[in-house]
Amino acid sequence: MSSLQRPSAPSPQPVSLSAEQAKVILAEVIKAFGSPENAQRMEEARDNACNDMGKMLQFLLPVATQIQQDVIKAYGFSNDGEGVLKFARLIKSYETQDPEIASMSGKLKSMFLPPMTLPPHGAGTGGVAAS
Repeated sequence: MSSLQRPSAPSPQPVSLSAEQAKVILAEVIKAFGSPENAQRMEEARDNACNDMGKMLQFLLPVATQIQQDVIKAYGFSNDGEGVLKFARLIKSYETQDPEIASMSGKLKSMFLPPMTLPPHGAGTGGVAAS
């Protein structure tokens, strides 16, 4: 019986960051999105997407992923979509513990995700009643 191995590079060590390190990287990613070159790339992708969700995924997400990869690879994340997903999961794990990280994460998401309209809170949405 032969063992199947993936024909990819050896997987890098899992990246572990403190909340403070996560803030530093988040700030760098947000700054990268604000650079004139990347802002231009995002604007072109938005124009191509024409507020169509399917086209947003097709045009905007790859640009946003690339911008993030360029920053986070210096911190040990793999330089691919998987690295970006690992970074996003790590940030999400800190969001509930650190309001600053939650705020920065929200700001980052707003840079490449279309605004979603949510129903107003407390409008009979079946929330938990106060006792």
